[in-house]
Amino acid sequence: MHDIEPYFRWRDNYIASEDPNSPFFNREYNEFHFTNTIYNYYIHPQWDYFGSPTLYMKIIYVDYDGGYAIFDMIGEWNDCLTNDIMYLKRNIVDHLIPHGIHKYIIIGENVLNFHAGEEDYYEEWNDDLAEYDGYVAIVNILNHVENELNTNRICDYVRYGGPLNEINWRGGKPARLIKLVEAAIQRIPNRLPGW
Repeated sequence: MHDIEPYFRWRDNYIASEDPNSPFFNREYNEFHFTNTIYNYYIHPQWDYFGSPTLYMKIIYVDYDGGYAIFDMIGEWNDCLTNDIMYLKRNIVDHLIPHGIHKYIIIGENVLNFHAGEEDYYEEWNDDLAEYDGYVAIVNILNHVENELNTNRICDYVRYGGPLNEINWRGGKPARLIKLVEAAIQRIPNRLPGW
């Protein structure tokens, strides 16, 4: 896992540690010293700790004019034991919403497992975004993670699956990913199960 880096090809467009509105503003990274782990596995030092012991992230792009944020995630999303959604909502999202960010795209290809807990923070996040016509969309999640999300009705609050799992986003610019996500959301006939 230490070889998996957050997506870095958009650093010409955005760097969270240089953004004064970012919760990671002024964070410094040591490229040669690995300290963060998911269970007993070291992860690349560019991943950001936000409170969860099993899930790390990188804010890889924010567009304040368009109201978008794109997160790259890695690890086990465990709401049951460690309430990861609470950390994400309180330590990251609640920091960005006042700056006009109401559309969140989560790159989910490195989220290895999902364990559900209470839905309160998902519902709160959804309610916070509703008045701005915002959303949370997860791109390219693994099949077993999607099944767990469906089983626990996270689809009532977060958009994922279907055409969102078919997006080839690497290599393009952030604006392209945003357009692809918007188009995929429009192609979903009503909602996925529970929407």
